[in-house]
Amino acid sequence: MTSPMSSGPDDFISTLQKSRLHAQCARCSHEFRLSDALLFDGRAPFPAPAQERRQEMGSELDNGFADLVRRKERARAASETAAASIGIGRIVEKVFFTHKDFSIDPSDCRFLAEPVDVIAFNGVAQNRVDSITFMEVKTGGARLNAHQKQIRDAVEDKKVKWKVL
Repeated sequence: MTSPMSSGPDDFISTLQKSRLHAQCARCSHEFRLSDALLFDGRAPFPAPAQERRQEMGSELDNGFADLVRRKERARAASETAAASIGIGRIVEKVFFTHKDFSIDPSDCRFLAEPVDVIAFNGVAQNRVDSITFMEVKTGGARLNAHQKQIRDAVEDKKVKWKVL
């Protein structure tokens, strides 16, 4: 008895096409009969349907690569914009209380940077402290981080203490 492989690739493919064997698509896991598949060995030019699919897949790869290049460029541009925004924000947080519309006396302000930008001891420049204001400067779409939210919540919940050591 001879095996289909000993007769050559054409006989092997013919045997598979006549068989009742099933296969599973590696891409979508769909099961199909080998007798329904377009089988070829690659020694000759691709059959027309296979060549069309090969060209489609090549186009998909080209489009995917072009999309990846565009996404990489957008990410780089966004990263540069974010870095510039952060740099500008760090400058603004140091000088914002000198702005003409800032309603608190700059002499009352103490710059901390972390975890909040400024604490204002309202009235300390006139030898009386009426209140204390915690301030965080945000530019653009920046939001409070987790620690800043906790500080805000503690102040709003009046969970502020005084200690002399």
